[in-house]
Amino acid sequence: MDKIIKQYSNGEITVVWKPHLCDHSAVCIRELPKVFDTFSRPWIKMDAASSEKIKEVVDRCPTKALTWFANGESAKLENNNTEQQEVQKTTISLIKNGPIRVSGNFILINEDNEPVASEDKISLCRCGKSNRLPFCDGTHKNS
Repeated sequence: MDKIIKQYSNGEITVVWKPHLCDHSAVCIRELPKVFDTFSRPWIKMDAASSEKIKEVVDRCPTKALTWFANGESAKLENNNTEQQEVQKTTISLIKNGPIRVSGNFILINEDNEPVASEDKISLCRCGKSNRLPFCDGTHKNS
């Protein structure tokens, strides 16, 4: 199954949304509801705030489901900021009533010894109810 990836642009920057990485922590919605509005279509309104403010909020996405790049640059430069470049060691964080967040340089291997993730940030399910196991899909919020 192909993974959905959507892009939203304001002409200056492009926000990339990878819903398969989202754990629904809603950082974007809380921090910048004028831009990130799940009740509207499209749900990301790039003209509702400055590019700088959008970049600040996207950089706080805990799973990298949201990233950005400056238009005219390669998408490979998404969120090319110093903080993310300096991530060397792997950290594992337990989120209260939420997922396990893993960030850093790592490869997640499944029971068949096959790599299933090589992102530098992922959220793993702790409740066992996710439809995307081993990844969190926010289902724990419905419990």
